[in-house]
Amino acid sequence: MHMPSFIQTKRDGRPHDDADLRAFVDGIVSGDIPDYQTAAWLMAVVFQGLSDAETATLASAMTDSGDRLDLSDLPHTVDKHSTGGVGDKTTLILAPLLAELGGTVAKMSGRGLGHTGGTIDKLESIAGFNVTLDEAAFLKQAADVGVVVAGASKRLAPADGKLYALRDATATVKSLPLIASSIMSKKLAGGAKSLVLDVKVGQGAFMKTVPEAVQLGRMMQAIGEREGRNVAVVLTDMDQPLGLAVGNASEVLEAIQVLQGSGPPDVREVVVRLAREVLTQSGLPASERDIRAALDDGRAYARFERWVAAQGGRLTDETSLALSPDTWMLTAPRDGVVANIDALAVGEAVRRLGGGRSRKDDAVDHGVGVDLHVKVGGRTGQGEPLATVRHRGGRGLEDAQRMLAGAFVLDDQAAERPVLLEVS
Repeated sequence: MHMPSFIQTKRDGRPHDDADLRAFVDGIVSGDIPDYQTAAWLMAVVFQGLSDAETATLASAMTDSGDRLDLSDLPHTVDKHSTGGVGDKTTLILAPLLAELGGTVAKMSGRGLGHTGGTIDKLESIAGFNVTLDEAAFLKQAADVGVVVAGASKRLAPADGKLYALRDATATVKSLPLIASSIMSKKLAGGAKSLVLDVKVGQGAFMKTVPEAVQLGRMMQAIGEREGRNVAVVLTDMDQPLGLAVGNASEVLEAIQVLQGSGPPDVREVVVRLAREVLTQSGLPASERDIRAALDDGRAYARFERWVAAQGGRLTDETSLALSPDTWMLTAPRDGVVANIDALAVGEAVRRLGGGRSRKDDAVDHGVGVDLHVKVGGRTGQGEPLATVRHRGGRGLEDAQRMLAGAFVLDDQAAERPVLLEVS
């Protein structure tokens, strides 16, 4: 293809035809198209956008650039994707819960790049947990246990990996069509028939406003439905962290609490709604009462234990999670009600402690993090704890202290915030 003409077409705001988009993706994977031309096209998309049809074709072409997992022999395959947030440990709870309620969760997940770890980082907090499985072992565990989560294969949607690396380096990440096609190319390659998308909204999320989150959700939903998938979209709040624990190992502990029938109410509320939506999409019985019962009576936790054991993990006691013993306490400067907790500042504090990454090859300290003692709307008194910081010998502690000092806003009164914003 003639790349200058392809770039000019989008620069001038004209649509691409399907054949040109697919040839472009093929050229990215083969290496025939140089990075500087791809980067120029990405910037043109940032300014001119892509139509729904173009976005769907781009997602399909990126999916077809590599392998697709064949899950057709597994019953009721379900999956979930979150657009990222602070304290988002829902996959750890949702995966065994869905398996216990009749779904099959065969999920490829990634490591986090940013303020906190991804699902794979959280799972690797568990001693012995193996996230590297070949396809045969992956599919066998899905059939035997009902749930398997492993590191994403480089053979799935390789075009997306190349495009994302360029987007990250050229300030072209923030484009809704590029975000939607990136996410959905990996979900389509993952093979699940039914999918729930948890689109985070707020200061700690990539989507800052409800309207842009709605637009992104509808784009992804349209891509999935065009490919014959059942897709639900849930918008959830990320103006404050989800739950109380932020940090890889501490989030695993909080997930276990929810699986055992307790834990923070907001985490439980999000998990129950996500479960209900994706089970409904897959045609399985999905009453809220049954979902809550599976959390409360121990069945979901028993499935979690089977899953962890199947992938070599050990959950004998808290030492299995290697939480850092070094702590520092942030206390309230006065009496008041918590009016705001800056989720992004909390997440960035965890990254400075070593719990997240600035570059893909950075090592992650699973045992550090921030545990909140209050949420928005909660009352506190002068000198009472707002957050406990787990650090490792003081690494990054001063930076984290500065960020957390401005993260909590106290007032004389404040309303609690809903965690569920919209469902479609």
